[in-house]
Amino acid sequence: MTHAVVTGAQGFVGQALVKRLLADGLNGARVTKLTLMDLRFDAPPEDDRIAQIGGSIADPATRARAYATPVDAVFHLASVPGGAAEKNYALGRAINLDATLGLLEDLRGQPRAPRFVFASTVAVYGEQLPEVVDETTLPAPALTYGAHKLIGEALVADASRLGWIEGCSLRLPGVVARPGDGAGMMSAFMSQLFWKLAAGEPLTVPVSPDGRAWWISVGACVDNLLHAASVAPECFDARRSYQMPVLHLSVSEVVDALAARFGADRKTLVTYAPEPLIQKLFASYPPLLTPRAEALGLVHDGSVERLVTRALSGN
Repeated sequence: MTHAVVTGAQGFVGQALVKRLLADGLNGARVTKLTLMDLRFDAPPEDDRIAQIGGSIADPATRARAYATPVDAVFHLASVPGGAAEKNYALGRAINLDATLGLLEDLRGQPRAPRFVFASTVAVYGEQLPEVVDETTLPAPALTYGAHKLIGEALVADASRLGWIEGCSLRLPGVVARPGDGAGMMSAFMSQLFWKLAAGEPLTVPVSPDGRAWWISVGACVDNLLHAASVAPECFDARRSYQMPVLHLSVSEVVDALAARFGADRKTLVTYAPEPLIQKLFASYPPLLTPRAEALGLVHDGSVERLVTRALSGN
C-alpha cells in the first residue's frame, strides 16, 4: 500500500499534483490511498482512493486523522500567502509556521520515516536582489510569510536529521497559468496573459514589456514536486532546500510566444501600464542560476514555447 498526503489540495498546484498522483503514482508505485487536506472541498471525490479531510492543518485532531494510516509521503503545499499573512500575523503564524512544525512532529510515530516535500517560496530572498541570484544567495525575507517559510525549511532539515522524515524543501516561484481572475493578487497578470490571449481578449498589464520575471508552468512545478519525493535520500545535502529552476523571461517574450501560437494580432490586445510597486515586486527579477538543483534532477520548462503549452494544458 502507498499512502500519500497532500495539504492545500484544493489549491491551484494542489489540484494538479493530485491528478498526477492518481494517474502516475509515486516513485513507480500506484498510490492506493490519497489523503487530501484543505479547509473545505467543493465536491466529493471521484476516485475511491481519495479521502478528504476538511479543516485547518493547525488543528492536531485534523492532522491525526490524516496520519491514522501509515504515511509514505507528505506534500505540504498549504499556506497563508504573503499579503494575507502580513495582514493577519496570528493566522500566518498558525498555518505557515506552527502547523508546519505540527505536521513534522506528528510523523514521529510512523513505522518508517516518510518522504516530506515542503513547498517553500522565492519570497525567502526578499526584495533587494543582487544582479544574479544563485544558490549561494543569502535569504533576507522582507515579509513574515517569507520568514516563516525559511524557518520551515530549517524545520524540515532538522526533522530529517532527527530521523522523523526524509525531507526536502523546494522554493517555488510564481506558477502559471492560474485559472480565474486572480482577484486580489498583484501577480495575477502573469497567468491572465495566457488565458486572455488564448481567448483573444484584451488585457492591461501593470508592468513594462521588458520587465523580467521567473516563470514555471504548473506541469513543470508538479514534475519537480514528484521528483523530490523520489530522489534517493543520500543525494540530499544537509540543507535539503533547493531552488526550483525557472525560465527568466521578459513579459514581451511570453506575449510573443502566445502570439506565435494563437496569431500575431494577440500582440495588439496587450496594453502596458506599469505600476511601480508591481513592476518592482514581479517584473524586476535578475537571472537565477540553479546548477545544484538541476544536478539533483529538478527542471524548468525548457523553452518559452513549452511553458505556454504546459501552462495552458495544466500538465
